[in-house]
Amino acid sequence: MMTVWIENEYDYTFDFPYEETAKLVAEEVLRQEACPWESEINLLLTGYAEIRETNRTFRDIDRETDVLSFPSVDFQIPAGYDIIDENADAYFNPDSGELMLGDIMICVPRLREQAKEYGHGEKREFAFLIAHSMLHLLGYDHMEPEEAAVMEEKQEQVLRSLKITR
Repeated sequence: MMTVWIENEYDYTFDFPYEETAKLVAEEVLRQEACPWESEINLLLTGYAEIRETNRTFRDIDRETDVLSFPSVDFQIPAGYDIIDENADAYFNPDSGELMLGDIMICVPRLREQAKEYGHGEKREFAFLIAHSMLHLLGYDHMEPEEAAVMEEKQEQVLRSLKITR
């Protein structure tokens, strides 16, 4: 089970059920990564100026990007859930009992541009960005070529299993 709290501050109407898609993709990532708990994330849909400011503030990178991920759990190894057992009080929402994985921020106009650039629909691009960010929230990264290859395969596996293809 997954709770996705969504704030849509960008004035755009998707032609697919984006709330349902976000939840399906997030749940599939958690299923494939064998997360043993019900979890929650926060998703913010925003524009260029907001994501650029956030990127500058938190990463010292003064440019727009497609997606930012802010993990709540400091995984030592990707999907290494032992760290959660060691400090459970810090990671679970006291009201819902769900594991708080973190925040995802998606730049809607960049998402739309990338969908056109890559020759697929906005739903596929949206689902890809959710899968990508969920893996970041679980401790995956793509700084090294080997890490990037692992993330790419996992992202594609999630999208294939949901039949969200190019």
